Amino acid sequence: MRPEGLPRPAAVLWDWDNTLVDGWAAIAAGLNAAFAAFGLPAWSLEETRARVRRSLRESFPEIFGPEWERARDIFYAEVRARHLSVLSPMPGATLALRAVAEAGLPQGVISNKQGPLLRAEAAHLGWATLFRALVGAGDAAADKPDPAPFRLALAACGIGAGPEVWYVGDTALDMQAARAAGCTAVLLGDAHHDGGVANAAPDAAFADGAQLAGWLQHRFGTAQA
Repeated sequence: MRPEGLPRPAAVLWDWDNTLVDGWAAIAAGLNAAFAAFGLPAWSLEETRARVRRSLRESFPEIFGPEWERARDIFYAEVRARHLSVLSPMPGATLALRAVAEAGLPQGVISNKQGPLLRAEAAHLGWATLFRALVGAGDAAADKPDPAPFRLALAACGIGAGPEVWYVGDTALDMQAARAAGCTAVLLGDAHHDGGVANAAPDAAFADGAQLAGWLQHRFGTAQA
C-alpha cells in the first residue's frame, strides 16, 4: 500500500514507541510493578505490546480504580529507573528521520508516553534537534487519539492540518488519530500486534523506516550520505 496517489507530504508527525523507538521493556517493567502492588497478574512483553494503546491517564483508572494514582506513581518510578538503558531505535528509524530532514520538511512527535519521558528519550538518542515539537501525554488538554496534541504539534511546525501532513504510527489507534486530526494516516510495519494492516486501515503503509526513507529520497530527489 504505497502513497503514490497521495499529496506529497509538507510535514511529518511521528508516533514514538514501536514506530521510532523500542522501549517496551521499561513499559512492561513499570506495568508489572504496578500490577504486583495491586495483586494483578503480570503481562508478558508481547502482551504489553498488544494491549498498550491509550495514555495512562485514560487507561489506569479503568484498570486500578480509585487508587489509580498510586499505581501511576509505582509505574513511573520503575520506568524512570530503566527507560534510557533499554531504549533503542527501531529498524530504519534514523534513516527515515534523516530523509525527512534532508527533504526540508518540519517534523514532530505525538506520543501517549508522558511528555518529560518522551523528551528525555529524544535527547538521549541525540534526536531532539530534529523535531519542532515533542508532544507527550499530559502536554495537551487531552491525549491521542484526541486532536488536541496534534494542534500543539502542528502549531510548532507552522502548518495547519490537512492531507499534506503525514502522521506515521504503528497501530490502528494511530491511524484513527491521524484522521480525527485531519491528517494522512501512514502505517509503519505490518501491525501484527494490532490485527494487521487491514485492521489498521492506513492511507499508506511502509514495511519499515528504511523503506519510507527510500520513498522520500526518491520523491524529493535527495540521497543519503
